[in-house]
Amino acid sequence: MNRTLMPLCALAVAVAATAGGCTDGTGARGPGPAAAADRQVRQEQLTWRQELRIADARQRLTKQCMNRHGFAYWEDRTLTLRESRPVRYVQDDVAWARAHGYGGRIAAKHARVRESNPIGTYRQSLSAPRRAAFDIALDGGDDARMLAAPLPGGGEIRKRLGGCTEEAERTLYGDPEEWFRTGKAVSGLRALYGGELMEDSRLTSAIRAWSRCMKRTGHPYEDPPAAREAVRTHTVRLGAARADEAFTAERRTAVADALCARETSLRAVASARETYYEDRLRDRFGSDIDTHRDLARQAYDRAVRIVPERD
Repeated sequence: MNRTLMPLCALAVAVAATAGGCTDGTGARGPGPAAAADRQVRQEQLTWRQELRIADARQRLTKQCMNRHGFAYWEDRTLTLRESRPVRYVQDDVAWARAHGYGGRIAAKHARVRESNPIGTYRQSLSAPRRAAFDIALDGGDDARMLAAPLPGGGEIRKRLGGCTEEAERTLYGDPEEWFRTGKAVSGLRALYGGELMEDSRLTSAIRAWSRCMKRTGHPYEDPPAAREAVRTHTVRLGAARADEAFTAERRTAVADALCARETSLRAVASARETYYEDRLRDRFGSDIDTHRDLARQAYDRAVRIVPERD
């Protein structure tokens, strides 16, 4: 689902445009509309296009660093900007669905690129000493320090950091350790409310409305994941010999999905309900959320000076 971690107080200001600001529940006055609106803009999550540009900048910086160490390195910009659009829980872009369905052919194209990854081929062509030097230059090798970030639901996740990878992240984010820590905190929030969200009466009502709409179009699926799984199964069953037929069916289902999502406002409902549950965790994770968003915005501002947007 699309995430919009906008504080409820800021939302109230944006909608109601009250002149006196919000209170914190104790009667104290909060920031006025202008300050709250500024905070809202600053804290908004980056779009997928902005996130993609950061990823491309990270590749460019890594390549430049590896080249300085005497190694070849390749950037992957195989997919166009349009092809790089992610397909999330709710897909309501009808034009995209008409052209790409659920992105099945795009995923296959990307998989082929990964299988023929020139970086892996190049690394394997190096002598053992040069291969070890390549690894050290790229991410610090076996002796690189290990970062550990606690997860909101318990446990932790680790990441090796060093070499050109660390240099690229430090250039973009300033503090790669803080970026990693807050990123895992934010991405792990769903574990704390996911079950409750999927049983939320407003969301389930919107999904049922979507399902009724789909049934009227001849696509009897209970929710968007069920529609996509049916398409995937159908594509596999038809096989490569009937790939065009499978893609036609994929696009037909995806278009119906997108049209029904628009008719039922499913994306808006899903986003609003996820915002509600995430905002309930702000007393515990608000600082991590804000810091992560600030670092992302900083990285994007730097990325636009490093790489152009994809065509």
